[in-house]
Amino acid sequence: MSFLHIIINSLIRPVESRRLHLGSCAVTVHIHELRQYYIAGDNELAVKLLEKSLMNDIQEGDRCCFLGLLLRFYVERVFNNYTGSESQHQRSVSALANAFISIRRDIKLCHCHCGEETLRKIDSLHAEFIKQAAVKAVGELHTVLDWLETTHT
Repeated sequence: MSFLHIIINSLIRPVESRRLHLGSCAVTVHIHELRQYYIAGDNELAVKLLEKSLMNDIQEGDRCCFLGLLLRFYVERVFNNYTGSESQHQRSVSALANAFISIRRDIKLCHCHCGEETLRKIDSLHAEFIKQAAVKAVGELHTVLDWLETTHT
């Protein structure tokens, strides 16, 4: 096979998978599949749940644990409670959840160590998630007030 043929094939075919090295463990992640199912649609751009700095400051020895806990957070808290209005969004979220569950299964085999700082970061993420939900609920109180105003006894 010619060199040019190899280059053309690599450009045409998407990267099948990526091996993430997480300390002494490595897991395969199909990034292209995850991106295929990702639904861009964050209407609340001012609300930031995940800061890049949160993930960039994870110590190398804690990356395995952090990723496992982050995937767990998305599967149990986010995807489990997501209710999109379009069936395509529901299918996409379901596919993402299944992919995250698969990655979590592989990570569980790694027996990752969780440092205190990593656990604090995940706790902070959970607290921010709850806080943002509360802010959203308070922001939508006008709906409750409108209903109260129009309800006749």
